[in-house]
Amino acid sequence: MELEFRLREDAKRAKALTDENRLAILTALRQGEKCGCTLMSELNITQPTLSHHMRILCDSSLVSCRKDGKWTIYSISPEGVKSFLEMVSSYTGCEHDTKKTAAQTE
Repeated sequence: MELEFRLREDAKRAKALTDENRLAILTALRQGEKCGCTLMSELNITQPTLSHHMRILCDSSLVSCRKDGKWTIYSISPEGVKSFLEMVSSYTGCEHDTKKTAAQTE
């Protein structure tokens, strides 16, 4: 992959952690999967705000979503977390125990 493209894509992924609403969403999802309406209620945010942040989190692969009838259910993606940590490691040269991290998100 061309370096410039990789840097741009990785910067977009890292953006997922640069907003307090997105960090609050990730914290809420640590308890398990939740529908969008539950997240809106728990975090006292509007539907457009939730949609904006969930798009960024899903695009980063940190969060996955699935449809259940008219509801959208969100959860932390262990594979996405592992990939994200590997991305950070590729820049820092620091190894991280991704098995432990993935187990913590389940």
